[in-house]
Amino acid sequence: MGRAQSGQASLEWVALVALVALALGGLLWAAGLMRATLALPVELAERFVCAASLRDGCGEGDPEVAEQYGEEIADLTRAYAPTLLYETGMRALPVDYRRCREDACAEGPEDGHAIRSNEGEPVVAFTHAVDCRLDAVAETEASGADCSAPRAGNLYIQYWFYYPGSATAEGSTPLRGPIRDVSTALGRPTYHPDDWESLQVRIEPDGRRFARASSHHGYSYEGGGFSIIPGHRFTRGPNGRYVVESRPEVVDGWGPDTGTLYVSGGSHAGNVRVNRTTPRETRTNRLQLVPLRSIAAGDGAAFAVTSPWRKRVFFDPEYSGTD
Repeated sequence: MGRAQSGQASLEWVALVALVALALGGLLWAAGLMRATLALPVELAERFVCAASLRDGCGEGDPEVAEQYGEEIADLTRAYAPTLLYETGMRALPVDYRRCREDACAEGPEDGHAIRSNEGEPVVAFTHAVDCRLDAVAETEASGADCSAPRAGNLYIQYWFYYPGSATAEGSTPLRGPIRDVSTALGRPTYHPDDWESLQVRIEPDGRRFARASSHHGYSYEGGGFSIIPGHRFTRGPNGRYVVESRPEVVDGWGPDTGTLYVSGGSHAGNVRVNRTTPRETRTNRLQLVPLRSIAAGDGAAFAVTSPWRKRVFFDPEYSGTD
């Protein structure tokens, strides 16, 4: 069979399995076994399509992660990978820096389910685990990580996202061009090449999960306000005045894991909990996971900012800074 015929047959097979998945979803609906939503049929169709011909980036099994961190951690890394929610107007996607280091190759559509950039680069999350559980702590500390209290007993999974450039204060508005020009002229440029951001998940001995997202020079849990008092958050009320909201569950940027990461345009700063809708997302099962352990051991790539494996938090998962 020729290449064209083979490709056509593959597409026909993909269409067939997708139709089967949708039909199965319809049967479950009729039997009263589904919520009143199309989410499950769509998800089933997507998984069938992935299995049939779109294996790359489908998130079904992560052998590289398992090889470096073991099957259990690989499964947990996949299970708790976030769905990425992007700010309105944002076009950048996190990519593999070994393939793409220019803004152009990392740009994708402004809405919909973003799986790849316009130039075909998959959406990538680099991963790292710091295992401070009792049976692993000796090996973890031998590698240079800190498992002292309050880290003892926890498993930390870090998701690192690379963007070819950062444009703090530019956002995703039409003004980003003039803002960049003026800031550069003033000697305080809003743009710099290379940007590493992260979501970190802490799994405690009782199974509870907490998460925090990198945001400028620290970590954030929820956007739209600020915190200067532990366990409290200042937000602007309907009358324009700031009010204090109690957030006893949020400490040092850590709060209950939501399974999502909201990404701000321009700076790519993150938030774990979001109270807004977004026009574009990358679902967790379509993130391509790349383990960092072997990269950290031998990658000499130079960046304009500090790479994850040279940051203190890479070894001390409770560190409050991003340096």
